[in-house]
Amino acid sequence: PDDISYENVLRQCIRLIGQMPTMTAYAYQARNHYYYDKSLYIHNPQKGLSTSENLLQMIRPDSKYTKLEAEILDLALVLHAEHGGGNNSSFTVHVVTSTGTDTYSAIAAAIGALKGPKHGGANLKVMDMMEDIKAHVGDKRDKGRIKDYLIRLLNKEAYDGSGLIYGIGHAVYTKSDPRAKLLKRKAEELAAALGGEWEEEFNFYKTVEELAPSAFEEYKNSSKVMCANVDFYSGLVYSMLNIPKELFTPIFAISRIAGWSAHRLEELAVSNRIIRPAYKNVGRKQPYVDLSDRRE
Repeated sequence: PDDISYENVLRQCIRLIGQMPTMTAYAYQARNHYYYDKSLYIHNPQKGLSTSENLLQMIRPDSKYTKLEAEILDLALVLHAEHGGGNNSSFTVHVVTSTGTDTYSAIAAAIGALKGPKHGGANLKVMDMMEDIKAHVGDKRDKGRIKDYLIRLLNKEAYDGSGLIYGIGHAVYTKSDPRAKLLKRKAEELAAALGGEWEEEFNFYKTVEELAPSAFEEYKNSSKVMCANVDFYSGLVYSMLNIPKELFTPIFAISRIAGWSAHRLEELAVSNRIIRPAYKNVGRKQPYVDLSDRRE
C-alpha cells in the first residue's frame, strides 16, 4: 500500500472507484443490522450493471429500480464526480499527497473533508432548511410568506441564524450552475412520474429558487445575480429515489473519488514539493512584558 509509483497508484485508484459503491452499500446494511436491529440485506454487485444500477439494487431490500431512477442517479454521480482542484476535499488530496503518503491515507483525508456540512453535507442543510421554511410558512404556495421568511433567513432571524439560504449562490458559478440546471430537469421528470406529494414538493423547491434572488436583492440592495447550486436539488432527488439521508454524503464520495484520484495522480506526476501554506500575522504588535510582570 505504501508504493507510490504512478502505476501502483493508478491501480489502487481504479480499484477504489470500482469498489466504493459496494463498500458503501455493505457498510449501510451492516449499520442498519448491528446498530438498529434491522434485517441484513447483502446483494452482490452484478456484472453488466452501471454504478447507479448496482448501487440501487444493493441498498434496496428487493433490489428493484426503474430505468428513470437509475438514469437520474447516474446523472447525479456524473455531475458530482469532479469540480476542479479548488474545492476543499480535492485540495485536501493535493496537500496530503504532497507529503508522500499512501493512496488510502490521501483518500481518507478527502472523505474527512467531504463529511463537513459546508462541503459534502450541504444538501442535507438544504433539506433541513426547507423543512424549517415549511414549518413556519404553512402554505407552500404562498409566495409572499415564503419570500418574507427568506429575508428573515438572510437577516439571521430564522433557522440556524447563519444568514444563509442554503443551496443558493456559488463561489464559481455566479451566473448559473449548469449542474443544477441538469439535475432540476431530471428532478422534475421524476417528480411527475411519482406524482402526488412529490410534484408539490418539487414545485415548492422551484418557488424558493425563484424567490431567493429577489430576497437577496431586497435585503442587500444589490442586483448581483444569485442562482441555485447543485446542492439545492440533489437532496430532493435522493429523497425521491428513497435513498436514506445517511447515504447522501457517501454517495457524493462514490462520485467524487474519480476526481480525487485524478488530483492525486496529477500531484504525483507534476510536483515533488510538500504543500505548506504561507501565514501572515495580521494582529497588532504587542510590547514585550516580562514574565514576572504578566497578569493572569
